[in-house]
Amino acid sequence: MTTIAGSTILTGIIGWPVSHSLSPAMHNAAYAALGLDMAYVPLPVPPGRVEAALEGVRGLGFRGVNVTMPHKAAVLPLLDRVTSDARSVEAVNTIVVEGDELHGANTDIDGFVAALREVVPEPLTGTGALVLGAGGVARAAVLGLARLGVARCTIAARTPAGGERLVRLLQPVAPDVRLRVLAFDRLAAAHVSEADILVNATPLGMDEALKVPRVLVDNIRGDHIVYDVVYGQRPTMPLERARALGARAIDGLAMLVCQAALSFELWTGRPAPREVMRSAARR
Repeated sequence: MTTIAGSTILTGIIGWPVSHSLSPAMHNAAYAALGLDMAYVPLPVPPGRVEAALEGVRGLGFRGVNVTMPHKAAVLPLLDRVTSDARSVEAVNTIVVEGDELHGANTDIDGFVAALREVVPEPLTGTGALVLGAGGVARAAVLGLARLGVARCTIAARTPAGGERLVRLLQPVAPDVRLRVLAFDRLAAAHVSEADILVNATPLGMDEALKVPRVLVDNIRGDHIVYDVVYGQRPTMPLERARALGARAIDGLAMLVCQAALSFELWTGRPAPREVMRSAARR
């Protein structure tokens, strides 16, 4: 149990909603494990109140905050400094308070890569990927895959504008990857078959009403690498299918822990106790 006193250094997460977030459990367990006088609190911030919330973070002496939906892009113009990665994907998920300044970073990119590397240690040079989605997490996934050597990446976007924006943002920083955009409703078995890596970077699968397209699930093979950023009480349909076929599978909890560990390290300057954080998230 975290004890909060006058000396306790605060961190937290801003989003709308944040009641479902596993981040408080992970970070508070990590602080306790290392004996740090720090605490992590959920901070529900409705749309339109982001600027006021950040002034509160600055004025109340927070060490930093995580940023989740729908504010990852909205915070960008409100920060004093932003890393090149965060600017490339137009999304900030971690803010560090340095004196009077707010510094923005994106740990989703390296978190995505770290979780993938835990399951797939070999090089991915020359492989192809299919990514569902074109939002902040999808951009992080595409940039991470590019850094791992993926040569071709098809982005299945629900809106053409979203997909084209992803390409405009990332092609300059990932010049060696052939990016193409596909309308979500045009996704076919051939697109799944030609990919080596399948990534769901959308909320599809988070509940029973919103499911990943059946054409993707039905065409998973045993030699696919299947990565689903969604996490919950039970595996999503793509992960269930992948594991049943013996394919290597990475779930959203793995990415969540890895990106959270990187945020922890930015705030504390200490190596994150990842297994402690993983256990807290699972509980």
